[in-house]
Amino acid sequence: MKIGITGGIGSGKTFICQLFKAMAVPVYNADEEAKKLMNTDLRIKARLIAEFGEETYKGGKLDRAFLAEQIFSDKAKLELVNSIVHPIVIQAAKDWAEQQKSRYSLKEAALLFESGSYKDLDYTILVTAPLPIRVKRVMERDAVTEEQVMERINKQLSDEEKLKLADFVIINDGTTPLLPQVWTLHQKFLK
Repeated sequence: MKIGITGGIGSGKTFICQLFKAMAVPVYNADEEAKKLMNTDLRIKARLIAEFGEETYKGGKLDRAFLAEQIFSDKAKLELVNSIVHPIVIQAAKDWAEQQKSRYSLKEAALLFESGSYKDLDYTILVTAPLPIRVKRVMERDAVTEEQVMERINKQLSDEEKLKLADFVIINDGTTPLLPQVWTLHQKFLK
């Protein structure tokens, strides 16, 4: 079985994935793999250079700051980058999942619903947390301002929209115990 796990920035989806990993569940981190593929996949590199110029890569490495500057306030350019990167990352995730020997594997992706890749999965899990907690977590983790965090949050689908597409929800509010939630899903997926 292939299961997707997502949640808004600061929801704690990566931490939840660590709990699944501790139970020997393989986890594919689509966001991390996308960063790797943007530096190693020749198709992505060629398209990004064609669209944004040679300065997109410095010394063969993606200049993330340069690319971010290009797409920061231009939704069309952001969508263009996503249209270049997402199909290759989605295919890489499918290839990875096919190689797994466990009863199920997880695909962690911030844009699981936005990219449409959830349609290729058996189930989806949404990790939720109250907005103030998410903002605080990201401010501490990334050393950014509240305004910068809200800017990122506002570019993602809301939890309300994601809830309509999710099969299961894990509440990561700092008070609801996580392990029983993860364990219950783990047992369900093993059956």
